[in-house]
Amino acid sequence: MSAYPEKLQAIIGLFEALPEEEKRENLIAYSEQAKKHEPKVGETFDLEDVRKDEECTDTVGVFLRVDAEKRAHFRVTLGPQVQTLTKAMTAILCRGLDGTTLDEIMELPADFVPKIVGGQLVRIRSQTVYYILTRIKSTCKTFLNRLRAAEA
Repeated sequence: MSAYPEKLQAIIGLFEALPEEEKRENLIAYSEQAKKHEPKVGETFDLEDVRKDEECTDTVGVFLRVDAEKRAHFRVTLGPQVQTLTKAMTAILCRGLDGTTLDEIMELPADFVPKIVGGQLVRIRSQTVYYILTRIKSTCKTFLNRLRAAEA
């Protein structure tokens, strides 16, 4: 069994099969899909985390909705200065983690990131490639902590 959720594993498998140049082309294509993962009019969320962090070029908002089966659904807003690689990882993670449980996300190892972006980009842009994953995990942790506090 894979250490990754099924949808994310499919994306990882696609990127692992590609040479470096095609990985970059696909990352650009994913970055162009980031807007599709913004909150839609009328959507409500269980947790909204909008802020500008030192390690990112602009404001990023992570919006979490947890369904009745405790599965996570994310929307993300990105400021206009956010880099292409962050946009790509946003689209990949929103798609790849959709419907995953909070616990699965919290336990998700970050070792899949180089498989998607390639070793060279990880070295050059190490903070960028992990930023959205870190924010998503942070949002899940905050939600779980609030849930535990409410149950206590």
